[in-house]
Amino acid sequence: MPDSAPAPRPVAQALPLGIGVRRWLFRPPRRHGEADTSRSVSFLELFYDLVYVVLVGQAAHTLAEDLSWRSTATFAVVFGLIWIAWLNGTLFYELHGREDGHTRSLIFVQMLLLSLMAVYVGHADGADGRTLAALYALLLALLTYQWYSVYRQDLPELRRTPRRYLIVMVAGIVLIAASVPLSADVRLAVWAVFVVAWCGVECVILIFWRRRPSYEVVTDTMVERFGLFIIIVLGEVVLGVVIGLTETERSVLVTTTGLLGLAIGFGFWWNYADLVSRRLPREVGHSLATWIFVHLPLSMAVAAAGAGMVGLVEHATDHRAPVAVSWLMSGAVAVMLITTVVLLPTLADYDRSPSAYKPVQGVLVMAAVVALLAGWARPAPWLLALVLLLLLFVTWAFAFVRWLRQGSLINER
Repeated sequence: MPDSAPAPRPVAQALPLGIGVRRWLFRPPRRHGEADTSRSVSFLELFYDLVYVVLVGQAAHTLAEDLSWRSTATFAVVFGLIWIAWLNGTLFYELHGREDGHTRSLIFVQMLLLSLMAVYVGHADGADGRTLAALYALLLALLTYQWYSVYRQDLPELRRTPRRYLIVMVAGIVLIAASVPLSADVRLAVWAVFVVAWCGVECVILIFWRRRPSYEVVTDTMVERFGLFIIIVLGEVVLGVVIGLTETERSVLVTTTGLLGLAIGFGFWWNYADLVSRRLPREVGHSLATWIFVHLPLSMAVAAAGAGMVGLVEHATDHRAPVAVSWLMSGAVAVMLITTVVLLPTLADYDRSPSAYKPVQGVLVMAAVVALLAGWARPAPWLLALVLLLLLFVTWAFAFVRWLRQGSLINER
């Protein structure tokens, strides 16, 4: 018999202009349980992340100019605020956003607020902190409205966790708004309480939510978005080296130190890309919550290393690295290694090859201890950079050899 003709494709029916415009502008977001597992990261999301490049850059530049305990604390708190905003915007688009005018409009409004915030981030611990707090409260209000628009569409049996999430968001708005008239030191303390409390409470909510998941939320694009944020903060490492070389009288030693510092950034990327990136976290238990929130100290450490690169290059000719530079660089490497240790058990393929992962975790911990010892010893800047680079290389090389012996390459799924 001759082959039957293929069935004709259905022809899309044209909509009246008014109905089409209303649907494009006012279509509600996707409900919980309607995650699109086939989507890819959109141009709009990449554009959205560019604003965070500026925000993180402003915060890191301020830290690079003043490597003191106060500046480091301010950087950590401000970075926490930035990351929480990014997390909310990213997860909303990933789980509930659409390729329509409504979603685009909300994201562009967020970008406007974030761009204004970037103006005041650099002096957040001074008078500019008041305006920054007011803008951040407005941003949280917009994000809360987005999550509430999902809550209204959810099935009644799925509203319990979103309701708790909304309560925490509203409490955060009140807390940040209340910090506007306070003195700079008290305001910074309030922000620190907000970052720690928000992350802690939302982490607990997420853990209870995923104890018996009724639907999946982890997608390849979610994992990719977190990886892209790591790329954003890695850009600060490159920028820090360039600024250091630009503002310092260049010599062979200075240039070599800068290149070694840049190679530390390569080591960050290589370890994250091959051990964590593109590997899905588990849906159940505390794994997803741990995977999400451990990315905060991980990305913060990489961005802080970018700020430390400036001082590392500027003091390249010193016999010993300055105390602040030495501890910042070694601490950043140690935090990056330890957070990787914590992330590995959250991955979906961890239980399939524990004999490959567990020895790697042990080496990462030992490398973190050695990094801190190097920071305490304060060798010459070029030697400090070389030691930290070798530690990152050794951890990656050990993992690579373990994977080869297991008969699979890193990142093979």
